[in-house]
Amino acid sequence: MDYQVVVLAAGQGRRMGTGGNKVLLDLAGDPVIIHTLRVFETDPSCTGIVLVIRKDEREQFLNLIEGYHLKKVRKFVEGGKERQESVRYGLAAIETDQKSTVLIHDGARPFVTRQGITRVAEAAAEYGAALLAVPVKDTIKEATHFSVKRTLERKSLWAAQTPQAFRLSVIRRAHQESVETHFVGTDDASLVEQMGVPVKIVEGSYRNIKLTTPEDLVIAQIFLEREEE
Repeated sequence: MDYQVVVLAAGQGRRMGTGGNKVLLDLAGDPVIIHTLRVFETDPSCTGIVLVIRKDEREQFLNLIEGYHLKKVRKFVEGGKERQESVRYGLAAIETDQKSTVLIHDGARPFVTRQGITRVAEAAAEYGAALLAVPVKDTIKEATHFSVKRTLERKSLWAAQTPQAFRLSVIRRAHQESVETHFVGTDDASLVEQMGVPVKIVEGSYRNIKLTTPEDLVIAQIFLEREEE
């Protein structure tokens, strides 16, 4: 199942507390973004990568891609003010048939597996929209002003991950409608849901974490050390 992927690398990383782009942080000797891109670089089904970056970091990313000899990064796209805008710009740079499959992935998720990618891409080709997700393990409370309103039924809750995969025509239409209606979603799947299009859940892995806080970097280092054992 061939696909192209939009990889988001234009975030500020405020919760990481480093004052810079978290995907450029060192992880076992290589930047986080290189770990992420290698997964797609080595996947025969990936036919191209669109990398969404910040304008002032373009040269730095160019040097990284050249230095690590990554051949599948076809285009660099300047990101927007918010994630949703950045994705829309990335999708606009995809040059392929509208029926083809496109994946959207956070650059700060370096532990996604090829198996997960294949399964979510195949689901999107069949259903039009799919995402990786894992069952919620914790008890989730809905609260207002630090006061619990209710406890949500855990059996029906899933924690969404990336990549999220779509038929290109579906996700482009979802983003266009979000612009027209001023709808802001929490992820790309939510834009598709807003149109009334079902999104298929593909069970992912708890290892597919997003590196958001300093504690996540510690966990990531442990994951890599165990892979080397």
